[in-house]
Order: sequence, then C-alpha cells, then structure tokens
Amino acid sequence: MTVSPSSSGGAVRGRVRVRRGTSRSSPCPFGGASRTPWIYLAPALVVLGGLLVYPVYQLGLISFLEYTQAQVSGGEATAFRGFGNYAELFGDGEFWRVLLATVVFAAACVVSTLAVGCALAVLLTRVRAVPRLVLMLAALGAWATPAVTGSTVWLLLFDPDFGPVNRMLGLGDHSWTYGRYSAFLLVLLEVVWCSFPFVMVTVYAGIKAVPGEVLEAAALDGASQWRIWRSVLAPMLRPILVVVTIQSVIWDFKVFTQIYVMTNGGGIAGQNLVLNVYAYQKAFASSQYSLGSAIGVVMLLILLAVTLVYLRLLRRQGEEL
Repeated sequence: MTVSPSSSGGAVRGRVRVRRGTSRSSPCPFGGASRTPWIYLAPALVVLGGLLVYPVYQLGLISFLEYTQAQVSGGEATAFRGFGNYAELFGDGEFWRVLLATVVFAAACVVSTLAVGCALAVLLTRVRAVPRLVLMLAALGAWATPAVTGSTVWLLLFDPDFGPVNRMLGLGDHSWTYGRYSAFLLVLLEVVWCSFPFVMVTVYAGIKAVPGEVLEAAALDGASQWRIWRSVLAPMLRPILVVVTIQSVIWDFKVFTQIYVMTNGGGIAGQNLVLNVYAYQKAFASSQYSLGSAIGVVMLLILLAVTLVYLRLLRRQGEEL
C-alpha cells in the first residue's frame, strides 16, 4: 500500500504534536521543570538562611551601632553611628598593620598547603598499596585532630625546655613564640599540617580520574614528572585546584584558634595578631562589640571579593566549574 505525501506529512505532524504535548505536560507536578531544582534545594536553603543569612545580618547591623558594654548591660541606649565605626577602624594604624600581616600570613599558608598537598597527592600515585594506606591514615588523622589539640601538641614539640625539636636541632632553650617571625612560622607549620590532607585527598581523586593513556604518552615523549604535572595534570585538574584554593584562602584568612593558642592571644604586644584575633580582642576583651562586628564585615567583604575575582578570571579562560 502506498502513502501519499499529504498523508505522511499529516502523520509526522501528528507525531510532532503528540511529542510537544507530552513535553509540556509531564516534567514537574509543582509548576514547571525550571522550578524543580529549587524545590529540591529549598530545605537546604532554609537551613542556610537560618544559620548564615541571619547572623550576617546581625553582624552588619551591630557594625552600624554604638554597641559597647554599656549598651549590653542597659546602662545606655543604643545609638546609630552609621559609618562611624568603619571610619574609626580605617583611621587606626594598628588595623592596617594587622590586615597586612593577615594577608601575608594567609598567602604563605595557602601556597604552602597547596604545595605540600599536591606533592603528596602525586606521591600517592607512585607508591604501593601499603605505604599509600599508611600515608592516607596519617593524613586523615591530622585532618581530624581538633585545632586546639593540634596547637597544644605543636607547642609541646617546640617547647624551649622539654620539646624534642630544639634538642634535635641543637637550639638549646630557643623560644619559637618569642620572636614575631618565628612564631608566625610555627603557626604556619601547624596550619599546613592540619590543612594539607584536604588538598591531598581531593587532588589525588582528580589525578586518578585522569586517563592513564595521557600520562603514559607524556612519559613516552620524555617529559619529567614536574613537566607532566605543569603541562598535563595541572591544566586538567584546574577546576579541582580552584575549589581547594578558594577553600584554603577562606580557611587560612580567618585562622583564629592556632594563633590564639600558640601565641597566647596574639603574641607579645600583639605582634602576631591577625584579623580574627584582632576582632575578638576588640569585641570581647575591650567590649567594643560594634568595632569587632565592623572587622568581621570587612573580612567577609574581602573574602567575597577574592572569591569573585578568582572565579571571574577562570571564566575568562573558558573554564567550567
């Protein structure tokens, strides 16, 4: 039996109409396919709104008020200062000194953490199963150690009287926490020790996802291990490196526990202060809660700016995250 062009065209149009009708009516019972992801994300967004948005709102609100111990106790009425707290903060030379120290210290921590984590991730791909398991367990143990416990252990290791490090290095009763730079170095070592496992595990998982043929081809072409990492692995792992870098920047920029415990609240005469400890001293030691909140808002804006600039640069390079 033959089918005329008109009848075949009608059948095709009928099938098209059926498919279109099906696609219009099926996907989401709550009002459209575009709303489906938001419906699934709604519970998490509600929780994040309560745990994150409201505290940030309160932090910003207090930073615009005159809010000291007198207002907390009810002895004086709370007054609106506008940007007065920020003007006082930016006019304080100590704030700029602490900000510079925080930026330099955080940058050193991030670079050191990424270097150690990536190097050990590559090492994990080169060793046998048993050494790899031992290294993974040791790293995860360091990662799981609470910051207060880890800081206390590091202080004992570098103690001028009883610590084994000074004895092995022949430094006698040298105090690592007395000098500004040696104290920052000691805290940096502890921060890297408890932070590199996250980088190591994440980058190791990314390396294992790279096809083995690519690495074999690079090795056959005579590329060294450093060249393979720089020219092959690093470009392919760029989205993962972006994630661990941003996480490290956020964590290291707002370090508090290690500095507070290992330098006894910021070092001699505040020589080892970072912004988080500085905000704590302003808010709770000096009862200037509005100034402490203003420092917290400045830290939040700096971290948001760094994250957005970094992501924008990667978008310009055509990277999908």
